[in-house]
Amino acid sequence: MTDNDKPRRVLLKLSGEAFGGGKVGIDTHVVRRIAEEIVPAVQQGVQVAIVVGGGNFFRGAELQQAGIDRSRGDYMGMLGTVMNCLALQDFLEQEGQATRVQTAITMGQVAEPYIPLKAIRHLEKGRVVIFGAGAGMPYFSTDTVSIQRSLEIHCDEVLMGKNGVDGVYTADPRKDPEAKRFETLSYNRALVDNLAVMDASALSMARDNKKRIRVFGLEEQGNVTRALVGEEIGTLVSTAESRVAE
Repeated sequence: MTDNDKPRRVLLKLSGEAFGGGKVGIDTHVVRRIAEEIVPAVQQGVQVAIVVGGGNFFRGAELQQAGIDRSRGDYMGMLGTVMNCLALQDFLEQEGQATRVQTAITMGQVAEPYIPLKAIRHLEKGRVVIFGAGAGMPYFSTDTVSIQRSLEIHCDEVLMGKNGVDGVYTADPRKDPEAKRFETLSYNRALVDNLAVMDASALSMARDNKKRIRVFGLEEQGNVTRALVGEEIGTLVSTAESRVAE
């Protein structure tokens, strides 16, 4: 089998904020819509792995400011990601899509442990795999985990679904009406200009391993499917030179 014959394999990173619809807890309407948009891509042969954040429940850094030990706060955040994983799994399976949750912290009743080769096997069998509990270690963001998992299970690219923006801009488009969207963006430009793609450690890992990242807007109907099947929406972060959309 040549590289051209290989099925497309992607890692979709979904923030906890997306799951909460901007509030604490889970917005079931949002999660159901995301699930409904994942299924058509899988039916077209795309292998889909997902990393889910937990910011709609807990953020370790914010809990630390409130007086909770940072490590403990991070573990609480990891457990929050698992609740999001189970919600997404349920909605995917309601759509008839076989789904497995793998977690970095062992919790046998609700999920498999994270085993890369097993995850790959699930993907090859047409199952969606959702990775929960972050890296299983404090001080690691789910952005970093999404790059690490994508490297370990050999994904073609990482897809970052964002709320409120449809890509990466030269400045915050909500504050600067002159801000322009990048069509392509180099890793170095993103790091040097501190553009809000993902945290610096995750971006550095992507750059060092030449892992392509596509940043797109979650709100527009059908965007998840478009990103999964490979449509050139949003902003592509890669080794290519930075170019602003016309």
